[in-house]
Amino acid sequence: MNLKDDLSKILIIDFGSQFTQLIARRVREFGIYSEIISHKKINKKLNKKKINGIILSGGPLNVYQSKKVKFNNEILKWNIPILGICFGHQVISKELGGKVKKAKNREFGLAKLKRLNKSKLTKNFFSKSGTNNVWMSHADEVTKLPKGFRVIAKTDTSKFSIIENPSKKFYGIQFHPEVSHTINGKKIIKNFIFSICKMRRNWSSKNQKYVLTHEVKQMVKKSKVICALSGGVDSSVVAKLIHNAIGKQLTCIFVNTGLLRKNEEHQVIKTFKKKFKLNLIYVDAKKIFLNNLRNIKDPEKKRKIIGNLFIKIFEKYAKKIKNVKFLAQGTLYPDLIESKSVTGSQTSKIKSHHNVGGLPKKMKLKLVEPLRFLFKDEVRKLGLELKLSKDIVLRHPFPGPGLAIRMPGEITHSKIKMLKEADEIFINGLKEHNLYNKIWQAYAALLPVKTVGVMGDNRTYEYMCLLRAITSEDGMTADFFSFSKKFMQLVSNKIINNIKGINRVVYDITSKPPSTIELE
Repeated sequence: MNLKDDLSKILIIDFGSQFTQLIARRVREFGIYSEIISHKKINKKLNKKKINGIILSGGPLNVYQSKKVKFNNEILKWNIPILGICFGHQVISKELGGKVKKAKNREFGLAKLKRLNKSKLTKNFFSKSGTNNVWMSHADEVTKLPKGFRVIAKTDTSKFSIIENPSKKFYGIQFHPEVSHTINGKKIIKNFIFSICKMRRNWSSKNQKYVLTHEVKQMVKKSKVICALSGGVDSSVVAKLIHNAIGKQLTCIFVNTGLLRKNEEHQVIKTFKKKFKLNLIYVDAKKIFLNNLRNIKDPEKKRKIIGNLFIKIFEKYAKKIKNVKFLAQGTLYPDLIESKSVTGSQTSKIKSHHNVGGLPKKMKLKLVEPLRFLFKDEVRKLGLELKLSKDIVLRHPFPGPGLAIRMPGEITHSKIKMLKEADEIFINGLKEHNLYNKIWQAYAALLPVKTVGVMGDNRTYEYMCLLRAITSEDGMTADFFSFSKKFMQLVSNKIINNIKGINRVVYDITSKPPSTIELE
């Protein structure tokens, strides 16, 4: 079975919204397969028979910027239900003869929505009073409805906040139902999927285990596969899945860069080599990486040095395994999207990505990427189905370059040691106080700043440790976690009392945006 082509789906057409991935995840939460495609890639090659509904995402552009917005309005003739969200709502209106103009009063943030008419789309969405709080983010508005449409709801600023043409099954909403700020927003998506598109559930983590195992077997057959195992969630799930499918045909190579969490290499060897009996090659490359990173301060240079060196070492050991035809990678759906290989949208590149495009060209291997259509939460569920421990499956995200990007400035052996110790104290503290699973990602960082302190009547001049812990649904947006004063004092005291070289601890309270989750 080909997962991508054989499932009925909701197709999400991306116009560059920061929330497009969240729409896809919301659909999948209801047990329905969803797939994202760029508005630039709509063509006749799409298998319309497997598309039960279409959602048009929001986006940063204006619908009247015709040179930048190329929309193939052929989809409006496909006789498939369509839901337009924000920018997508405006696209539907414009393409079908309505009008969209710059709004006199822009709407950003919460707005009160008032129901004017009933609709299948809004069943159980409004309160008893016929109102609801929704999340708006737009500077343009629909000023004239297309023929055959009627108004379902409005706000004080936007009089066409929900519109519909029930005979054609076209719907437009100006707000974002996919974000948690919109009360009952999931009901809109649920109603569209089940009441309007008439879909049946076809997606679950249990189903994925069997489907993906079968796909790997069909693709690989009797060939050998190599996999770069890092100990992170993605590579661990890939390794276990492929091992279940083809056994000893898989060889994993674990390169210890010296930039991993404290004692992480021991956990990887214990889990995969001793417990699961995988073919595992362990490479201790700590000194090589540290030597190559000496005196390097620029974050992008760090990433490139680490990435290139990793490939070089991996390639060296991979060549020792004869007759290999496939390279396994833990590429996820967001990796493809953010690297523009799926959507080609207008979203900007924040920093180089470490998960995509790492295949050594000289090796001429075919890629096997069984997780390429899964989101992170789906990978975690799959990992549990594959009997991986919760310590591995539920661990927080960890960047490919490792601790190097949590240590701005020059990297040294002593700084790595300090950071590993501080990070362990922080993470263990979270686990001991049952906070770890309430947080999306937490870590300690070592700042390239020394400050004056006093310890035992003596003056100190040592490094500053930064702690970061964020809550998020998908890593696209995030807010800082609010710890109790007691917990922060406990962790701070433990770090300072136990780690020579750190005399100050600070906590990062910036959200994403404007900051990123990692420091570099």
